[in-house]
Amino acid sequence: MTTNKEFKKCLHSAEEIAKTLLQLTLEKRIECINEIRMIIHGVSPFKDEPVDCVQWVKFEEVFSNDYNPNSVAPPEMKLLEHSINEDGYTQPIVAWEREEHFEVIDGFHRNRVGREILEIANRIHNHLPLAVINTNREDRNDRIASTIRHNRARGKHRIDAMAEIVIELKKRNWSDKRISKELGMDADEVLRLAQITGLAEMFADHEFSEAWEAESIDESDTLDEANI
Repeated sequence: MTTNKEFKKCLHSAEEIAKTLLQLTLEKRIECINEIRMIIHGVSPFKDEPVDCVQWVKFEEVFSNDYNPNSVAPPEMKLLEHSINEDGYTQPIVAWEREEHFEVIDGFHRNRVGREILEIANRIHNHLPLAVINTNREDRNDRIASTIRHNRARGKHRIDAMAEIVIELKKRNWSDKRISKELGMDADEVLRLAQITGLAEMFADHEFSEAWEAESIDESDTLDEANI
């Protein structure tokens, strides 16, 4: 059991580290803080949760993905800019570490705001807050699935882009069952999205359930929120 003396000793050590950090250059201070967070994360009771260890990473080391089916209308984008400008970053950008850089999984628009709005870019010293996930799963299919899960959990995605992703996963030999599981869809939705692309022949061996009926879909439909 931790004694009160050990607890105070730990806090004193943290205070001494903070004093030392102030003597470093900005870049070295950011780098050192990131490393310290990683060390603490290693012994944290929450080490299995990516948000437990947010890292500040340089703009040039963070890249957008090329498969995000989410879109934000101009009014919502302006609201996001205002939110981050007034309240700061309240959510990290979710990313995957790939060799010498990080690929955005969720937070494409938070990434854009940080880069494109000069006042914010200066405030965050040209760095972005990242929560890194699934370091042991680097396949493109896994990254796509993670992006879709994040978007669908908030109820937002562009229908046409989702259909293209379903087809890409099919071409990469993902079964309907796996697509349904990883993307949080039912079997009929997978088939419906495939038909939107005009590639229904890929699914000639399937039949829709009796409950399914065709319906018009507005491809511009999104459900967006600030800090997405």
